[in-house]
Amino acid sequence: MMMTRRSFLKKMSHSTVGAGLLSAARLTCLGSAGSPGAAGDLPIVDTHQHLWDLSRLKLTWLKPPLDRSFTLQDYVQASAGLNIVQAVYMEVAAPQGQRMQETEYVLGLCRQPNALTRAAVIAGSPVDEDFVPYVMQFKDNPYIKGLRGALPAQRMGDEQVLKNLRLLGELGLRFDLNVPPAALAQAAQVVARCPGTRFVLNHCGNADPVAFFPAGHVMPRPAQHAAEQWRQDIGKLAAQGNVICKISGIVSRVPGTPLTAEDLAPIIHHCLDAFGPERVVFAGDWPVCLRGMSLRGWVELLKEVVAGQPETDRRRLFQDNAVRFYGLDPRAAQSPQ
Repeated sequence: MMMTRRSFLKKMSHSTVGAGLLSAARLTCLGSAGSPGAAGDLPIVDTHQHLWDLSRLKLTWLKPPLDRSFTLQDYVQASAGLNIVQAVYMEVAAPQGQRMQETEYVLGLCRQPNALTRAAVIAGSPVDEDFVPYVMQFKDNPYIKGLRGALPAQRMGDEQVLKNLRLLGELGLRFDLNVPPAALAQAAQVVARCPGTRFVLNHCGNADPVAFFPAGHVMPRPAQHAAEQWRQDIGKLAAQGNVICKISGIVSRVPGTPLTAEDLAPIIHHCLDAFGPERVVFAGDWPVCLRGMSLRGWVELLKEVVAGQPETDRRRLFQDNAVRFYGLDPRAAQSPQ
């Protein structure tokens, strides 16, 4: 039986060598589908914007190059020319006693006329004892779209934790999953047990690019997980229809190692294939991305990886899915601010 091009690519995608060849094949499609700049005019919604003002918050986890304030003005400068028209703020792991200060800070940004920051995902963990009264404060707030907080693997099966996550669904709120690759399979079970809640997988499941480097590539350190196990567990999560995936985070995983589109293509393409074009969103992860590259560098690298995708799918990735998922104003995505 003759093997078609589609069956060949599908077969090759299931092997480590094949994944590398498939990524390379997709990257060589740039000539036929357009250059990396072909998506340059697309408006972008950034679903993962970090901001902090150290005169307001005392963050304990900061290390160079992140050990200073990063304000909205800094973000505007960093994103100049990228056509980012809306952003969703993401909590910054402030101490629990300061989380209301952080929330008031970002709500003030969202309320500004013609705000670039349109919505927020605030801090809050379903393992917290005060989770219910805390989250009930925001049930009618139009700017609060979801929560992110610790979800330890050993607590994922707790009935109270699951009940708290189901409450978010009842309130129309989302929960961001920021878990290590080793916990992805357990996270898939959590998502399955909370079918009425919408979840967001952060940072491509925190995949380690080193795990996907081909044989002969200079390895800056050992891989933090097996590539095939990550692929399988991403598939388990993607099989649940109430979770989407943020394409983000991976550029900061190997500080000091310049990453290319070819390095990251196996991770990005697997997420795009697993979740499908309607359940992936772009996320900048600025300024945390500066551990690896600038915001501009990340946007341009991602555009290079997906340049061979249909324009409709690129629009979904960079804008349309985020507008729909977060209930943003579609008119704000028509032109840059």
